[in-house]
Amino acid sequence: MRLLLIEDNARLAELIREGLTRQGFAVDWCDTIQDVEHVQRIIDYDLLLLDLGLPDGDGLDLVRATRRRLDTISILILTARGGLDDRVTGLDAGADDYLCKPFQIPELVSRCRALLRRPGLALGTVLGAGNVLLNSAERTLVVDEKSVEATPREVDLLEHLLRNVGRVVAKSALENALYSFRDEVTPNALEASVSRLRKRLGAASADIQIRTVHGVGYALFEPR
Repeated sequence: MRLLLIEDNARLAELIREGLTRQGFAVDWCDTIQDVEHVQRIIDYDLLLLDLGLPDGDGLDLVRATRRRLDTISILILTARGGLDDRVTGLDAGADDYLCKPFQIPELVSRCRALLRRPGLALGTVLGAGNVLLNSAERTLVVDEKSVEATPREVDLLEHLLRNVGRVVAKSALENALYSFRDEVTPNALEASVSRLRKRLGAASADIQIRTVHGVGYALFEPR
């Protein structure tokens, strides 16, 4: 899942980004509304994490503008404005959830996943194909009823393919979902990730196949 963090405190932004990245999210960071408006024209994000006190405006204006576009993206406000009136105002402006600073990264991760599990949004609960089961909330992988250790990026890659069983997922779509702007991505990074995932699944006797569609992307198929 690709998230956009809007926070003008660089140290806090780095801590949040590191914590979410360890849990398998790709996180981009902006510190002004102007930068947000620019990147949103380029990338389709799954979730916005938004501080309200920004140097070039109030984050609530960004929330309202997003909703005026009929944008269905989830919005989680992260702010020190913890009063009841502040929370009500934020939710009425169009935010989906509201988390007051200071907070712990595990709670932030849990709230992100809860928002993305809402009907019609990015995450379900359990995804499966063949003898492979992936719990998107717990980020756990089971093959043939046995737990399998996988890296966060492998889990994220498998999740995207499981959500499109039998359909080709474009390479560009996978790259956008898996890597943030800050990631150092080599030309064959995605191919290497797919290769590692195939080996891990093969070692666990998974009966699904990840096929390469040359020049297009990848597709996951269930056993016949």
